[in-house]
Amino acid sequence: MSHLLSGARAAADWNARMLAQAADGTRRGTRWGRGAFAFVPSVLAVGVLGTALAQGALAANFSVTGQPFTLTSNGVEGSGFGAIVNTPAVGRPDGTTSTDTAMARVGFASAHLAGLCGIVHQTIAGVPYSLLLTGGQKVAATPPATFTTDIDASNLYIQATELQAYGPTTLQNAVLGQSADQVTVAGKPLTGALPGGFGLGSAGGEGGSSIALHGLNASAYDAEMAGALVLPDLRIRVVAGTATAC
Repeated sequence: MSHLLSGARAAADWNARMLAQAADGTRRGTRWGRGAFAFVPSVLAVGVLGTALAQGALAANFSVTGQPFTLTSNGVEGSGFGAIVNTPAVGRPDGTTSTDTAMARVGFASAHLAGLCGIVHQTIAGVPYSLLLTGGQKVAATPPATFTTDIDASNLYIQATELQAYGPTTLQNAVLGQSADQVTVAGKPLTGALPGGFGLGSAGGEGGSSIALHGLNASAYDAEMAGALVLPDLRIRVVAGTATAC
């Protein structure tokens, strides 16, 4: 029993530190590629983490060194939306970085998702494995025509080489072609923005733009929840093989 209580206290202390760090605007994160298999024996830690997510807020950053991972959802509704094209530093397995890959950095001051499925592919000693992170409702292979959101996030950012919606997309109060350095999300410019670069910003002042995506499939290098994340029914699994769906 003492082990359970000490584990819960440790998780609560860690969560408080992460939220305090998120509030100061400095980017920090946990890298899936380096720590994925530490989740396997840590059933207690995952359970406490799931409780923290279900009860309120958890700041988190997910990234994989040198390779993209997949994020899918049945739908996304967001406000305070902005996007730019940038060339972020991408880590390589040997520890070096490159900045020669153009990506879209998309941000939401407030976002609501209809389920979440994250898939990371890893190879250990030549054997493929997949780390699956799910929350909220089950994400369908074919997104439904209508959706109801059950995950809330603030200050959500996705760095992706491809981001696709499978149904109609509604974009309101937006400026297509705004200078990238003028695009702000939650009052801050997007990382990597250059003057004169392509940007998609708000025509109605801070928080004035909104977007609704029916189905979401992103090939991402980074997903950052710099504010609060409320994620019901968190589940983290490691499975053999190259999974394509949660």
